[in-house]
Parts: sequence; structure tokens; C-alpha cells
Amino acid sequence: MICFDHLPLDTDILKALRELSINYVFQPIFLPDGKTVYAWEALMRPTDTTITDLIAEYSKVDKLHVLEVATFFGAMQAFFQRGYEQRVAINSFPCDCMRPEEAEVFLDYFGEKIRGRMIIENLEFPYFSSEHWDEKSRSVRRMDNMLAADDFGTGINDLELVDHMSPHIVKLDRDLISGIDHMPEKQEQVKEFVDLFHSKGILVVAEGIEEKEEFECLLGLGVDLFQGYYLARPA
Repeated sequence: MICFDHLPLDTDILKALRELSINYVFQPIFLPDGKTVYAWEALMRPTDTTITDLIAEYSKVDKLHVLEVATFFGAMQAFFQRGYEQRVAINSFPCDCMRPEEAEVFLDYFGEKIRGRMIIENLEFPYFSSEHWDEKSRSVRRMDNMLAADDFGTGINDLELVDHMSPHIVKLDRDLISGIDHMPEKQEQVKEFVDLFHSKGILVVAEGIEEKEEFECLLGLGVDLFQGYYLARPA
């Protein structure tokens, strides 16, 4: 169970964090060999509800910021407790970011251990805020970390937004991946995206891979990194 009591945060945010009962699982993102881990994606798992219902509940009462702070502090605690050596990918709401004082506490608490170790994945919902993205981007780049556009192809993360964000990584949504080995139109579309993103110096992740044939097809299309149940489930 993730505990927040020891963090030197504002009284109100600490009170809100204490109301959460959450754990984290991690799903690996692999290099093309399908065995070497490039990063571990941290996935929040509430103990008394589903993550979908938790986000809906907090969104309804305008408390997504609590989940944003919980994700950063909780995921990093769990990551270091597991002793992973690679990078950690953390999901972040595109309409929110930690406040400057919270970011300072985060940097002071985890220190140089996080430099070059984090990938911040900008989620595809509920809406994009340029102001929050710019603040998030400055903080991330200051620590030599990476930015990612999650679930490209669904939600708000499209080509126009990727151009605005200038991320290091784009993650292709499962909708683009499913059945790609026997769907030439998807193969053509993904190949175009891969070539475009590579021309901009962006790494491409295929997520949601569930079949061997999908994985092998994506290898041939030049995708850089791979994630999905075929390779490893969250644990």
C-alpha cells in the first residue's frame, strides 16, 4: 500500500492523498528483441474500486489534481521499492500538473535518482492544457527526463497535438495495432506514422500487442519499442 504521510506537502493535499487506497503494478516496455526492458510503465490499482471509476469520481468533483500528485509520488515510491534499474513511465493528465511547490518537494525527495529515469506519458483525456503542458515540459526537461504522447490515434492525441508537444516518444494506440498482421491498410498507416515520427527524432512505441503475428509485423514496420500482453502482463 502506498503511504503519503511522510511527505512534506500542503495540509490539504496530504489530507486528500490519505483518503486514497492504492497500489501500483508495472508493465514492461521492451526493445525489439522482446526480452530487454527499456522502461516500466506504472499503473495505479485502487484497492476498493477500479481505476476507471476512481478517475470518473475524482473528475466529477474536480479533484484530478489529487490523482496527478498521487501518481507521481506513489509510482516513484513503488518503482524504487522494486529496485528496477531501467526507466519508469508515469501517466499524467493533459489538463493538470504538479504545482511548483509540489514539484520542488518531489525533486527534493527523490533527488538525482530520477534524473534521466522518467518518461511522463501525457494521457489522451480529458482535455489538453497548453499552460500545464508547458510547465510539465520545463520540469521534465530540466531533469533530462522524457515526454511521451500516450494512445496516439484515439482521444485528443493527434498529429497536430504531437507537433505542439514535441515529445520524445509517441505510443500508438491498440486500435492501430489490433490485427495489423492481416490488415494492409493498418500496416500502411502505421508505416507512415513511424516514418514521420522518426523524421522528427521521435521514438515509436506499439502498445496493446496481444499476438505473436502483430509483434512480428510491427518489427518489420520499424517500430522502436513494444508493449502488450503477448510480451508481458502488468504485475
